[in-house]
Amino acid sequence: MTGAPDGIGRGRVTPDLDSLAAITDAVEAGAGLPEILRAAARALDASLVLIDRSASVLAVAARSPADERSLLRGAEDVTTLELRVAESPVGQLRMRTRERTPDGALLRLVTTLIASEVERVRAPERASEEAAAGFQRAVLAGEISDREEIVARGRDVGCDLAAGASVAAVRAHPRAPTEMDWRRRLLAVARRGGRAVAPGAIAAPVQGEGGQVVLLVPDADGEAGRRVAAAVLRELEAALPGFAFALGRSRRAQDPLELPRARDEALLALNVVEGDAERSVLAYEETGTYQLLLPHMRDPAELRRFYEETVRPLVAYDEQYETDLLGTLATFLDCDANVNATAARLITHRHTIRYRFERVRELTGLDVSSTDGREKLSLGLKAMRVLGIAAPRGPATEPGAGAGRVRR
Repeated sequence: MTGAPDGIGRGRVTPDLDSLAAITDAVEAGAGLPEILRAAARALDASLVLIDRSASVLAVAARSPADERSLLRGAEDVTTLELRVAESPVGQLRMRTRERTPDGALLRLVTTLIASEVERVRAPERASEEAAAGFQRAVLAGEISDREEIVARGRDVGCDLAAGASVAAVRAHPRAPTEMDWRRRLLAVARRGGRAVAPGAIAAPVQGEGGQVVLLVPDADGEAGRRVAAAVLRELEAALPGFAFALGRSRRAQDPLELPRARDEALLALNVVEGDAERSVLAYEETGTYQLLLPHMRDPAELRRFYEETVRPLVAYDEQYETDLLGTLATFLDCDANVNATAARLITHRHTIRYRFERVRELTGLDVSSTDGREKLSLGLKAMRVLGIAAPRGPATEPGAGAGRVRR
């Protein structure tokens, strides 16, 4: 436990045996966390907010709505106490003392009781969530090959896949450094948003991919996936301000055995939309020619080879010299290979555009003025996005760019 006040400079609250007994009675009676927290607030003579490790508020014992808002905001006079059981974090207690600082021994005893009760109450729920996440991963990885087994095991964890399902994948990036445990928060908020629309939806983090969550959504009518995507994005934008989000969703899979393909569709759409400055959500149906690359999602070696042989030198050059060869190429292809339109969109002189294309040819051996060169470079860009490789961003400093950032 960290952040406990030391009591110096203020009078201490002496232990109140009746208040301690009220906490014990509430625990023994299974009265629930709100009643336990109210008893703890009386014992400590403080306002309290109890938050679990996913940043969900479990209980509040405050004097007024304004007091509650101040506690949730973490005002300067609010002390945050980390709650742990056997060194494992279970949540935190935010406290504002009223007249006197609680006795250190009393505070330790009360927080230990609260931490133990949080762990007892939440453990079965976490076990259920872990079982559901394990089932989701097994299904989407194609580890279960019998349709009836998928349906039966899905019902065991509250996810009915008999009438079809879809998959959504979401990725978050903080726009500025943050100290909060935002990945756990991302999972909790995505799970809440998914279940608000489709109660049986299962959300699980992608192992080895920080900041990414996949949702398996029961989808009988083909519309649940779309509604879940919209709800999850809405919840995330409200709960995690200062973050950028990208979300991809698959088509509806009528047969549960098709769900591994649906996972690949969602991830492909996610990777494609992450490079799009105009939108945050993309359905697989909207990915156009990127769909030709779907068969390589499971074994991306060929995609990576093609990327290495086409646009990888441009990425390396942009990273080293803070130029924008890759962005200029992408804009040029979006403008139907029209140099004047590219220059106008980038607010750059057409001679600068031509200079960059000379550098592209020198680095890749591919000429944008030829159909073959444009096709290979276009496929290289598509492979890069499907692989989820982010484009470097920095000021363009090559001759003719005015040493300024190229506007996108």
